[in-house]
Amino acid sequence: MAAADTSARTARCRRTRALVAVVAALAVAVATGAWVLRDRVDSDGGAPQPGDAAALGAPPGAGWADGTGVCAGRAARAPRELRGMWITTVNNIDWPSRRGLPAETVRAEFLGWLDLAVRRHHNAVFVHVRPGGDAFWPSSYAPWSEWLTGRRDGRDPGWDPMEFMVAEAHARNLEFHAWFNPYRGGQPATVGGPGPRMEQLAPTHPLRRHRDWVVTYPSADRPGSRLYFNPGIPEARTFVEDSMLEAVQRYDIDGVHFDDFFYPYPEAGQDFADDAAFARYGGRFADKHAWRRDNVNTLVREMSERIKAIKPWVKFGISPFGIWRNKRTDPAGSATAGLQSYDDIYADTRLWVREQWLDYVVPQLYWHIGFDKADYATLLPWWAAMVKGTRVQLYVGQADYRVGERGAWRDPAELDRQLALNRRYGVDGSVHFSAKQVRADRLGAVSRYSAAHYASPALVPAMAQLPAAPPAAPTVTGVRRADAGEVVLTWRGDGAASFAVYRVDGDTARLVGASRGADWIDRTAPAGRPLSYCVSGLDRSGNEGRLSAPTSVAAR
Repeated sequence: MAAADTSARTARCRRTRALVAVVAALAVAVATGAWVLRDRVDSDGGAPQPGDAAALGAPPGAGWADGTGVCAGRAARAPRELRGMWITTVNNIDWPSRRGLPAETVRAEFLGWLDLAVRRHHNAVFVHVRPGGDAFWPSSYAPWSEWLTGRRDGRDPGWDPMEFMVAEAHARNLEFHAWFNPYRGGQPATVGGPGPRMEQLAPTHPLRRHRDWVVTYPSADRPGSRLYFNPGIPEARTFVEDSMLEAVQRYDIDGVHFDDFFYPYPEAGQDFADDAAFARYGGRFADKHAWRRDNVNTLVREMSERIKAIKPWVKFGISPFGIWRNKRTDPAGSATAGLQSYDDIYADTRLWVREQWLDYVVPQLYWHIGFDKADYATLLPWWAAMVKGTRVQLYVGQADYRVGERGAWRDPAELDRQLALNRRYGVDGSVHFSAKQVRADRLGAVSRYSAAHYASPALVPAMAQLPAAPPAAPTVTGVRRADAGEVVLTWRGDGAASFAVYRVDGDTARLVGASRGADWIDRTAPAGRPLSYCVSGLDRSGNEGRLSAPTSVAAR
């Protein structure tokens, strides 16, 4: 999904422009290198932002059990939007900062990313745990990731990163979405991966045991060549599903997340060598293109069904390329002129939403407002209309990595404007690419949109299709002023996965914090007046129960 190093990016851009000449539609300006082809529309991209705060306590099921939320006589309100960032491991883009670091350093770096998410009032992280046929957990299906261990021999690092990451994210009340790349078997040699050489894979890599599952693309003489699991072989697809579902079974993750990579993006003069698989398995299809699309559709549908069979509360979402089809190709498409995921990479994202195989979709709208080939202001309403009438929530992939590039991206207000536009169209949230760019805050753009749109905490949107069990109202057991003026609250509550804390400010009781524990400290508490608080519990799906009785603390 995301990008790689700057040098790889230059080479990729040259290949992208060559593709434009062939396709005469769209230049793919790669986000950051040989790893990701994100800007497949003429060296520009755009990005939007999350939906606005919805008042809780309105319709039943959206917040309070009885449709009302009142704290000390004031209406209780909270933003409901997902706010997240991708933490990319491939080529050590975000984390770990280098291969082979000591475990304590790796852990400390990850905690730094979580603390950044908390400071920016995010409520979710999307962590790359299977970048290419490998794993960031002790897996029975895949070798340890070289981006963690610094080795390609599959040697155990002696600790369980997944267990650590999930626990620490939850300790900060952040959802943990495990991000998988299903079919990539490794990374190109140009970014330090094994490339097309089978002998460079870890000894336990499944492609070494199942060479009939392997497709090399592009050809081995090309710089970006790598190995893939063949999506057209049913046994390979089942193995890939099993390898990802192992993490669902073993860890308390909140979501399973894919990006835009299934079949590879096309390169001029190259074909994905799956003729033998098509001859064996594609008999009922008119052509190879329809068969390939069905292979991806089958993976998405089966993953949706199997995740819910294991843990019905775990969310399933995909972050696809931002254009399904252009209107000139299909009247149902968008008014764009770019690469088409349906035709070029066999990803029928519209079908996935219409069939509601997904709980959320995060289109990568990495182009600026006003870009002629793929205008953010054109694509956003297309996606908003596409999810309308379904239970699929719309989040948007944000191009923080583009800030500072030439043209519109030199304006630090671009992402701010996109966030505002998202709110007009009722978008349910945003995911920012990537963590490193959120931390870098180029041109002050992150601080700008955070102040305008993320100034206070938000609860994740509830999903009607997930199990619902709003907990009973908690009982506040203590409230006091600490020496520095902050307010310390404790409570008791049964059956809640997390808790929301409201403070009366004027005519409204607004959300000021959230916790998965039974205590919380209000470090922004005003000192010069008495304060009233209420606490509610939320179930695992984000459904909110009744508020506690109000409790008060005197002025300092």
